Amino acid sequence: MGKIISVANQKGGVGKTTTSISLACGLALNSKKVLLVDLDPQFNASTGIGIDIDNATKSMYNVLIGQEVLADIIIKNVKPGVDLAPSSIDLAAADLYLLEQKENNQNILKKQLETVKNNYDFIIIDCPPSLGLINRNGLTSSDSVLIPIQAEHYAMHGVAQLLRTIKKVKETLNPRLTIEGVLVTMFDSRTRLAHDILEEVRKTFDTKVYSSYIPRNIRISESSLEGKSIFEHDPKGPGAIAYGDFVREVIEQNGK
Repeated sequence: MGKIISVANQKGGVGKTTTSISLACGLALNSKKVLLVDLDPQFNASTGIGIDIDNATKSMYNVLIGQEVLADIIIKNVKPGVDLAPSSIDLAAADLYLLEQKENNQNILKKQLETVKNNYDFIIIDCPPSLGLINRNGLTSSDSVLIPIQAEHYAMHGVAQLLRTIKKVKETLNPRLTIEGVLVTMFDSRTRLAHDILEEVRKTFDTKVYSSYIPRNIRISESSLEGKSIFEHDPKGPGAIAYGDFVREVIEQNGK
C-alpha cells in the first residue's frame, strides 16, 4: 500500500513543484514505484516532468468533477518508475465546482486514490499554492504533509496558516495526517540570512526539519524548463546531490 505525501505551502516560489518532481523521480531511482499527482492549475509538475498539456488532456479536473476515474487519466512511465496524474488549466474551475457540492467535497480525491494506491510505494501530491478545496482534498487524502520553506525573506510567512489548516483537517477529516518533514530550499550558504532562517525553521519544527537542504542552483531551475528531473539534467551537480540526500532521508524515515 502506497504512502501518500502532499507537498504543500500556500506561498508560491518556494520550490514546491521542483521538490515534488525531485522526490518522485528520486524515489523511483531507488526502485520505488511512484505516482505523481499534479493538483496545481498551473500544471508545472506535469510540464516539468516532460508532458505537454493541451485542451484534450484528461486531467485531475475531470477526476474532481466526476467526469473520469483516476485510473483512466494516469499517464504511465513519464519517467522510469513514475506515473503521472496530470493537471490542466481547467483545474482552476474545480474549486468553484467543489464549493457547490455541499457534501463530501473534501473527500473526492481520497476515494479515487484508494482505488490505485496499492499499485504504488509512494504517491506524491503537488498541491496548489492556496488553501482552497483542491488543497484540502490533497490533505484529506494524505498520510502526511511535506513543507518546503525557502531560505529567503518572509520564509515563514503563511506557514502558520498552513499549520492551522493541517490541524483542522486532522481534527475533522483525516486524523492520521502528520507532518512528514520540512525541507529548506534555495539555501545560499554565503549569506547570513540563509543561516538565520535555517536556524529559525529548526527552532520552529525541531526534528521535523530534514538534515539535507537544497542549495540555490540554476541547474535546478533549468531542469524543469527542459522537462527533466535534476537527476537527469545535472546528475553530478550540487542540486542532484542535495535532492538525492533528501530522498534517502525520506526513504529511511519511512523504513522502505
